[in-house]
Amino acid sequence: QRLAAHLHGQRCPPYLINLDPAVHSLPFPANIDIRDTVKYKEVMKQYGLGPNGGIVTSLNLFATRFDQVMKFIEKRQNASKYVIIDTPGQIEVFTWSASGTIITEALASSFPSVVVYVMDTSRSTNPITFMSNMLYACSILYKTKLPFIVVMNKTDIIDHSFAVEWMQDFETFQDALNQETSYVSNLTRSMSLVLDEFYSSLKVVGVSAVLGTGLHEFFIQLSKAVDEYEREYRPEYERLRKTLEEAQEKQKREQLEHLWKDMGSVCVQGSTLAGPDDASAMGPSELILTRGTLNEEEEERESDTDDIDHEVTEESHEEPAFRNFMQDMRMKCQRKSNLNE
Repeated sequence: QRLAAHLHGQRCPPYLINLDPAVHSLPFPANIDIRDTVKYKEVMKQYGLGPNGGIVTSLNLFATRFDQVMKFIEKRQNASKYVIIDTPGQIEVFTWSASGTIITEALASSFPSVVVYVMDTSRSTNPITFMSNMLYACSILYKTKLPFIVVMNKTDIIDHSFAVEWMQDFETFQDALNQETSYVSNLTRSMSLVLDEFYSSLKVVGVSAVLGTGLHEFFIQLSKAVDEYEREYRPEYERLRKTLEEAQEKQKREQLEHLWKDMGSVCVQGSTLAGPDDASAMGPSELILTRGTLNEEEEERESDTDDIDHEVTEESHEEPAFRNFMQDMRMKCQRKSNLNE
């Protein structure tokens, strides 16, 4: 709601999408709301699911139609500079689900996409809780493989400077951990060494959703994240898209080759109807291509499909069978042409 209000104040209205099917009410007007498409409670009843299972299944159902959402976003590119997508609060429900991956990759393959991880600063004053939040952030970063911003919310309650200091100064964080006596503190101390490299490249912003402070700095970091996407992430997604297109093209060629083989086997089985002199010297595909140009009389005879069904000659008893065979081949060629289209 604060982001939407800020952008409206800047005369830059965003395009808002809600992907949380279990939310009771939205504090912002969503342009696309998953609740209009999927009824969360009905999904729970029909599939016998709990709250998290209902959210996952609702997202899976919605993801099957996400191509339509992409079309709406493309139409609004000129009118809206920003598209804000609000995902479910249960992190694992979206991040580690198949639908979350489908939605994220669909967006990232077409638009500059940035993941914003919002953490509660007032609940992270404990070093162990802080480390848990950082582990969550680290897992999401490496799962989505997208530019990443950590937003420390509720700076109106407590300033986020202590958390930034913990990230930048390893000794300060160790001093805070020394005050903890639980066995988890030893694990946290080891993990802090591992995450030190993670902190060095992490974008961190402190904001207050109530007062609106820190949003200017947030959009500065967002602009840097978009530049990072264009520089480092877009080439990778272009490579993946090209690889996918090549795989699809290869699959089409293989299907076409199988179709030609199937048609060729039919030609070989029926080639004896045309006589050994005509079929023995050419393959099935050559027989199809040369049929109709062997002599002028046959070319004239085949120019009218209505005559093929009724014309009977006394020169050969095999001619009607051969015509039936060629008519069957034309139908197969037509089906192949339709398949290619």
